[in-house]
Amino acid sequence: MSDVDINERHKQKMQKQKKRVDARIKEATTERGVFVFLTGNGKGKSSSAFGMVLRALGYGQKVGVIQFIKGNRTTGESLFLSNLHPDVDHYQMGTGFTWDSQDRERDIAAAETTWEVASQMLSDDSYDLVILDELTYMLGYKYLDVEKVLDVIKNRPVEQSVVVTGRGGGARLRELADTVSEVKEIKHAFKSGIKARPGVDL
Repeated sequence: MSDVDINERHKQKMQKQKKRVDARIKEATTERGVFVFLTGNGKGKSSSAFGMVLRALGYGQKVGVIQFIKGNRTTGESLFLSNLHPDVDHYQMGTGFTWDSQDRERDIAAAETTWEVASQMLSDDSYDLVILDELTYMLGYKYLDVEKVLDVIKNRPVEQSVVVTGRGGGARLRELADTVSEVKEIKHAFKSGIKARPGVDL
């Protein structure tokens, strides 16, 4: 087969694909915020969420970020958001990982306080995007009532989008979410004895 034939077949294939894609775009007529749930045991859930933060900021949107367990160590995103960007309201629970604190009552109190901040953002239509990073741990350990959490997410302002990250989370979050992505671990450097790297892992 000549290069001319290969190029023509490629062109025809791409034309058919464009027609299918254009038809799907035309079918999408609902205009509202979305609930994105990023779960799974692999690395990259929070990183994906913060990628959406950058997208939103690129459009001049207002963003709220709540981090439920990454609060007792420095991370690149917390340094950037807290010190460099005025269009992001950033709140950390402050207790760190549950296996670090080992104090259930303290963790529950901190989770409830943090959820109050999150609830205010989720009821404020000035926020275009709200990130609830590692929320699933709070539900898995029963620090927060799943029904109350789902009710607030469900009844947020119609134009507001929300992203929840974390392992697990159960069928209720998956059922309510508009988009669900599962990050699967294939390999992880930490399991080979490589320390977490600032800018990559932290």
